[in-house]
Amino acid sequence: MALSEFFGRKYKLSSSEKFDEYMKALGVGLVTRKMGNAVSPVVELKKEGDEYVLSSTSTFKNVVLKFKPGVEFDQETPDGRKVKATINVDGNTLKEVQKNADGSTTTIDRTFTNDEVKMVMNINDITATRIYKVQA
Repeated sequence: MALSEFFGRKYKLSSSEKFDEYMKALGVGLVTRKMGNAVSPVVELKKEGDEYVLSSTSTFKNVVLKFKPGVEFDQETPDGRKVKATINVDGNTLKEVQKNADGSTTTIDRTFTNDEVKMVMNINDITATRIYKVQA
């Protein structure tokens, strides 16, 4: 499946597993973790020219990532960390690698299908999975 089939669809968070442990491993503070766990963001992917635009909107924070596949860029994560990120497109999956200031690496795979986006996040030995369901 081509990623372009999923442009413009909105997917809302429906389940989350080990997200608090993941945020803890990143050094995210308690208040921000509580907020992060309480909201159900809506994710949408678009393309503008040769750039992809991945947006996540919620009552807590709106994040828009603009990227070209394979090109490293400066990113501020929703919890305020500054990282160097590279996102590659592999079929219907966005594979993101974040290099953190402390030298650690975070990976985030977002796999798009007709009815959901499965987001698998990993740092050190912690893996969190979040499932977003398509909105009608």
